[in-house]
Amino acid sequence: MFSDTPAIGKSNAALHPAAAKRVSIKDIARLARVSHSTVSRALRESPLVNPETAEKIRRIASDRGFRASAVARSLATNRTNTIGVVVTSIDDPFVAEVVKGIEDEAILHDYSVFLANCHADPEREMKVVHSFEDRRVDGIVVTASRVGALYAPVLERMHIPIVLLNNQHPSQFAHSILIDNFEGSRQAVAHLVSLGHRRIAYIGDRFGHGSDSERFSGYRAALDEADILFQPDLVVHGDGKAEGGRHAMEKLLATRPHCTAVFCYNDMTAIGAYKTIRAHGLTVPRHLSLVGFDDLPLGLYMDPPLTTVRQPKQDMGRMAMQALLKLIAGTGAEQNLRVAGELMIRQSTAAPLEHASQENQTCHYSSAPKPGRRRK
Repeated sequence: MFSDTPAIGKSNAALHPAAAKRVSIKDIARLARVSHSTVSRALRESPLVNPETAEKIRRIASDRGFRASAVARSLATNRTNTIGVVVTSIDDPFVAEVVKGIEDEAILHDYSVFLANCHADPEREMKVVHSFEDRRVDGIVVTASRVGALYAPVLERMHIPIVLLNNQHPSQFAHSILIDNFEGSRQAVAHLVSLGHRRIAYIGDRFGHGSDSERFSGYRAALDEADILFQPDLVVHGDGKAEGGRHAMEKLLATRPHCTAVFCYNDMTAIGAYKTIRAHGLTVPRHLSLVGFDDLPLGLYMDPPLTTVRQPKQDMGRMAMQALLKLIAGTGAEQNLRVAGELMIRQSTAAPLEHASQENQTCHYSSAPKPGRRRK
């Protein structure tokens, strides 16, 4: 009467394969009529196993849907095939592209990525690093570190490879990937000078540490090369975000005489500055030329598109992961790698106004004697 109805257990296994018992190495060993250790070696492609036997074992494992346990594999190899990535904030568009580069390279080498925010808080950064240590990650990448100088003793105690990407704290840490902040900034300001600008402002980042100092130095160097006197009142600081850029630009517009161009610490700062410029009834680049740093996709959607210094963000992420893999494998990795930026000239920069008021003529130094170089 019930001959056409399958047994309940059989039905569940057929209808819900995930509910069926997971195939183990013991199951494969029994089917292949070999020892557990032979199966384990064959699945690791060890040369100690006869090729025909190894092929038979791998075929059985594939047919039965066998997947090696990551926990068991880590116990055998003393590696977890995971890395930790510490970022300032996942909301930052710059961070998103760097992490993509890290993850793309990690996947190519069968690594998984744990991601954690530190929100530019040095104490939280160290807590996150220690939490990754507890998870037994094989290595750690820290972006925009606020405590870079402290990693040497940490590394000595933890014995976990660490690579810093755009380290914000001056240090002699052994392994880091850095953008050439100085040269990128020098080229950006030199571009403004070549257009005829002489009152060029800088909006920095009061939390920027190393990168802010280097970009400011590049700004000063370009002024020196053009024999333009440095003026402290043209330097203000935001927080590296759009809101900070907006407030910093308000301070610059309250300064007399006005600047004719602004170089910003990063693109987010430039976006905030742009909003303030427009709110005052001014336009870019007719009244003010504007330059950023990073080359975020958002800059292309500004009107006009933003002139900026491009950081090869995904490439830098891949390079950081490649350096980490070398350290994990015990091979040499370049200690401090400087990556060149690229000046992307777009429509947010132009020559200063030709027909200016008397005040603006003073700003442009059109009739003023050539100022001397600053004293060092």
